[in-house]
Amino acid sequence: MTVESTAARKPRRSSGKRAGAKKPPAGQPELVQLLTPEGERVEHPEYSIDLTPDELRGLYRDMVLTRRFDAEATALQRQGELGLWASLLGQEAAQIGSGRALRDDDYVFPTYREHGVAWCRGVDPTNLLGMFRGVNHGGWDPNSNNFHLYTIVIGSQTLHATGYAMGVAKDGADSAVIAYFGDGASSQGDVAEAFTFSAVYNAPVVFFCQNNQWAISEPTERQTRVPLYQRAQGFGFPGVRVDGNDVLACLAVTRSALERARSGQGPTLVEAFTYRMGAHTTSDDPTKYRQDDERAAWEAKDPIQRLKAHLEKEGHADEAYFAALETESDALAKRVREAVRAMPDPDSMAMFENVYADGHALVDEERAQFAAYQASFAEEGN
Repeated sequence: MTVESTAARKPRRSSGKRAGAKKPPAGQPELVQLLTPEGERVEHPEYSIDLTPDELRGLYRDMVLTRRFDAEATALQRQGELGLWASLLGQEAAQIGSGRALRDDDYVFPTYREHGVAWCRGVDPTNLLGMFRGVNHGGWDPNSNNFHLYTIVIGSQTLHATGYAMGVAKDGADSAVIAYFGDGASSQGDVAEAFTFSAVYNAPVVFFCQNNQWAISEPTERQTRVPLYQRAQGFGFPGVRVDGNDVLACLAVTRSALERARSGQGPTLVEAFTYRMGAHTTSDDPTKYRQDDERAAWEAKDPIQRLKAHLEKEGHADEAYFAALETESDALAKRVREAVRAMPDPDSMAMFENVYADGHALVDEERAQFAAYQASFAEEGN
């Protein structure tokens, strides 16, 4: 689904909308919001969006199917089918909203958690799982969908995106580039360097920071003394904080930032203020460092439930629609399970390949030792 609408102009009044988003508490930064946690549409003086019922249902479908895929991948890892998995639970609105703001000719540089953005770019969900099973180093052709391979090194993709955007500008294209990263990555030097180069060269890039409150076990207040979006000011370009659990606001703000980049006005930093509902990865235990009541407070702001509430209030979806979507999500989960279980087991000897361009005595010795170690298990079985 491609969402087409107007942005950055005052919306027309209609039922289901009210003027004046709630002011943040004293001392708190402004937050762009178009859909409250209760599912009520509100207006914003700088950002607006008018979507058809079909487009709203499309955004809801995107989030539901992305969440179901993510849950299935987590279950597969627990069953030993994947080596690791990084869940996006709670961040669906930030990813689907920003992903649907992109044009086909825009280019995306993700981290390792952008499963919703991959869905928007048309990457088959099963292709995301090969790397986490250890059978490949990516799983898709980046040029087929303008969606780069997942980046494990924290923050480095922001430099890749900046360099790519500088090339786009030199080529005279009117497309934009977007780089995704988390609040933890914002502490990396690579991100600061990317901000510097993008500002100096007026690169057509949007930096999309999903602030999910936790860099593994470190809360945001241990990472920065100011709201993350305000960092952009020191580099000479604008920053904006958006409600990361509001898919409509994420769509409107990202679209505006992308249009700004395409029109030659340079970079923008978007901070999507959201929450990581699950673990950092399946190797993490969040109960060791955060309280249950914190998660409960954010569950009340769930991005899928707030859009569902809006659809129901406005009469844009009925029980038949939700039932059909549940059936579709079950089918997706089944397809994912079958695809992963059909993948070959990882070749454990492959880790010794392509380490050096030429042969290396130490690697040859280690390969032989590991081969003997594996063979010993076969001998014990006999």
